[in-house]
Amino acid sequence: SYSTVAWGASAAKGVKENVQYTSTSTSTAGSVFDFFNALGTVAFAYAGHNVVLEIQASIPSTPEKPSKVPMWRGCIVAYIIVALCYFPVAIIGYWMFGNAVEDNVLISLEKPAWLIAMANFFVVLHVIGSYQIFAMPVFDMIESVLVKKMNFEPSRILRFVVRNVYVAFTMIVAITIPFFGGLLGFFGGFAFAPTTYFVSH
Repeated sequence: SYSTVAWGASAAKGVKENVQYTSTSTSTAGSVFDFFNALGTVAFAYAGHNVVLEIQASIPSTPEKPSKVPMWRGCIVAYIIVALCYFPVAIIGYWMFGNAVEDNVLISLEKPAWLIAMANFFVVLHVIGSYQIFAMPVFDMIESVLVKKMNFEPSRILRFVVRNVYVAFTMIVAITIPFFGGLLGFFGGFAFAPTTYFVSH
């Protein structure tokens, strides 16, 4: 996968000359913000919180065999897999490039171009597949509102139009916001806290 390419190529490239591991922040406030941004980034890496409840709702549940048991096991396995994919990228990327590492470690690599292109191709494949899963609750919500409250006739055409308009909208937003790395902390914390902590308690 692209994460393996990222940490493998970083390790093969070796430690950058004059690498520095000191904080880039020059003030206490900056260090605090960097800390919380890092927490948000880690939370964002464990994406999928918005579909967890939808998945659990589809699992048969009885008082004797509640759905939370297999769901909890599935979450543990999923989180372990995510950790095995992303933690090597974070650790080796920082080890090789220090505080000069980019939000996207592939940018720090610079070359070979073919390897970076291959990793980005894997990213595209990953996003195409995962987007369908993450967006499904939004699709359902929009279609439910249109059918139940706005009296649209449920049909394949409605589904086709709604989903394509939503995808186009999110694509435009993504293109017009080039500083995605800076927003990871906000979106990570925003999605992680209410759906993981508050819902589970």
